[in-house]
Amino acid sequence: MPVETLEGTIERITFHNEETGYTVLRLRPRKILPGQTDRDGLSTVVGSFQRLNAGEEVSFKGEWITHAQYGKQFKASEVQALEPDTFPGLVRYLASGVIRGIGSVKAERIVTHFKAKYRKPEDLLRALNNNPDLLRQVPGLTKNEATIQGMIEAWREHAAGHETMAFLQAFGLGSKLAGRVFRHYGAEAIDIVKRNPYQLAWDIDGIGFRTADEIARRLGLPEDSSDRITAGIAYTLEELANDGHVFAPRPLMIQRLSELLALPAEESDPESGRVLSAAVMARINDAIATLAEQQQIFIRHVPDNLSEDGVKIEAIYPRLQFLYEVRSAAKLRMISVAATRITRAKTFSWVKFFSLLAREDKVTLTDQQQAAVEAALTHKVSVLTGGPGTGKTTTLRAVIKALEAVRANYALASPTGRAAKRLAEATNRPASTLHRLLGYQPEGGFLYSDEDPLDVDMLIIDEASMLDQFLLYFVLRALQPGAHILFVGDVDQLPSVGAGDVLRDIIRSGVPYVTRLNVIFRQEGTSQIVANAHRINKGEMPSLDNRASDFFIERTESPEQAADLVMRLVSQRLPNYLGVDPINDIQVLVPMYKGAAGIQVLNERLQEVLNPKGAAAEVKLGSTVFRVGDKVMQTKNNYEKDVFNGDIGRIYAIDFTNKKIQITIDDKLVDYRYDEMDNVVHAYAISVHKSQGSEYPVVVMLVMPQHFVMLQRNLLYTGVTRAKKMVVLVGTERAIGMAVNNDRVARRYTALAWRLIYNAPEGSV
Repeated sequence: MPVETLEGTIERITFHNEETGYTVLRLRPRKILPGQTDRDGLSTVVGSFQRLNAGEEVSFKGEWITHAQYGKQFKASEVQALEPDTFPGLVRYLASGVIRGIGSVKAERIVTHFKAKYRKPEDLLRALNNNPDLLRQVPGLTKNEATIQGMIEAWREHAAGHETMAFLQAFGLGSKLAGRVFRHYGAEAIDIVKRNPYQLAWDIDGIGFRTADEIARRLGLPEDSSDRITAGIAYTLEELANDGHVFAPRPLMIQRLSELLALPAEESDPESGRVLSAAVMARINDAIATLAEQQQIFIRHVPDNLSEDGVKIEAIYPRLQFLYEVRSAAKLRMISVAATRITRAKTFSWVKFFSLLAREDKVTLTDQQQAAVEAALTHKVSVLTGGPGTGKTTTLRAVIKALEAVRANYALASPTGRAAKRLAEATNRPASTLHRLLGYQPEGGFLYSDEDPLDVDMLIIDEASMLDQFLLYFVLRALQPGAHILFVGDVDQLPSVGAGDVLRDIIRSGVPYVTRLNVIFRQEGTSQIVANAHRINKGEMPSLDNRASDFFIERTESPEQAADLVMRLVSQRLPNYLGVDPINDIQVLVPMYKGAAGIQVLNERLQEVLNPKGAAAEVKLGSTVFRVGDKVMQTKNNYEKDVFNGDIGRIYAIDFTNKKIQITIDDKLVDYRYDEMDNVVHAYAISVHKSQGSEYPVVVMLVMPQHFVMLQRNLLYTGVTRAKKMVVLVGTERAIGMAVNNDRVARRYTALAWRLIYNAPEGSV
């Protein structure tokens, strides 16, 4: 939709949120067009701006929209102040309150005094902006020196803000971000941005490296400037952490940096990539050395975690990732060798306990499961892992029974709310998210730490494959050395969304007592979900003959046909066949975001089919339409709201008056302001990664040849194991075979296992 311009005089401000800048105002347009104004000749404008005032003449850029409740509105993305073109207009402008301390009487006196000297109102305004001390020349303005000085300072602040907003908007920053910059830097904003625009990426929430880089380019900064390279290194390490890496080998970091900055290369080598000039490499090495000296990054030589010969590589760590890894290893080592708080476990009659469990609870554990239960109470660190149906939950229940028998104090927790809810249901005991257990507060961080540890004899973490390096550190920091810790999870699933490969590293280190359950118990009737999951995990093709009642393949090679199949499966065939709710009970899983059979397109089409326009109230935010009843997902941790990356809910209500959306997530009602919906997306179709920690009655998973980049055994395995009643694969046997045969877990650079094995001296850092 083309960007339009709307100019006029602000009549009144209907609503303004100081924190977000969200504003609703009434504007008297300079040019009135049919259908754009109400009977009173005014138009409604909405958007996020710095504080505006009635009487100001402004120019908005944006688009006309039709609000479901309030009708025609102009949704503005940018605003620029217009200089009044008449002296009466200048009086109204100054009287609007735009400058603190100047009302209608003082505005009239200022304009009357100067208008004979300045032919045009814009000349007068420019003179006062450049030299607010001219106000001292106005007779009768005030006799109080403090008052006149206050007016001068207010005018100077207003002029600086006006200049800053115009300067930043010229570089494409919207009013909301430009206002955020001015609030942070004040009158020095322009000088700071001109000196080092990359400072914006460090200091201003919502401005990343790419935005700062575009401003720098338009300011004419050299592409190989040290500021650009330094900011690029920080951004590159951040992106690598988003890919799961705790550190980056120097060659990989430089390669990614070179691609990001498009630095001039002398040649291109097929094996090592772009070969940078000696001068550019010198600048990069200088920037790395400076960041290391400032301890913004740490450089260490660590073993290649996938190498069998122990070859060491030069690792570049972001500061926090380094500290998290080093301190986690030290604390877990300390816990593993400290004296236990569960002292009665050594004299506990395990034979009697297991006999009683079999007699009273009708639970007979295998020798392996019994050993796992005993190990949890007699070894300080232990791991319980295994695929679906192998008895992890049964073993965990027995661990809890044993803890209660020896009167030990324990806590159950999981990385996400969904996983915690499942854990509570499976054990019939209270369970919480790790964040809630550790007392996270948005302003103060985690309440529990080594200074005020949790009072537990054992912490049990379920779905431990979702644990990243960040969360591991804060969990271990909150435990007393005498406490036990039990990690429960399926190590063959996808690793965490965040940086690290925690569960695999802990197992690989040899520090914990590890039980890997491999006997399948849960295989009711002719169910093929569990059987096929284990076939996939062993590198075998799943049974695809469509003879089972709960595992099917719908064959197609065309992404367009695959999308059509998903529409019919979700909206008609599966609900009719199983009697399930198409929104709550069926989850579509997709390896990739783009394409005709990607997450983005499928979400748009599924919304059309399952919750069409006109079915309920809706609001359009940016390019996304949110509708009451929509299935949505949080994409970023929001500790203040106690919702986390991957949490799924339903839109419960839209409050048009207060510009809020209410979403039901895990049986709680969460309020979102419109401007907070940037981190909420539709969830009719989601990635396999985002499905971790969840179970759904029915999973429809696309496995297409076009997804070959993402097709890995643990991805297919994770997707299949999310289903309780039925799995429907949509795609081809060839694509499924590609996934099954690709058993190489996407490599993650981490040295946690090495630090645990060798108890590196940096552990005390």
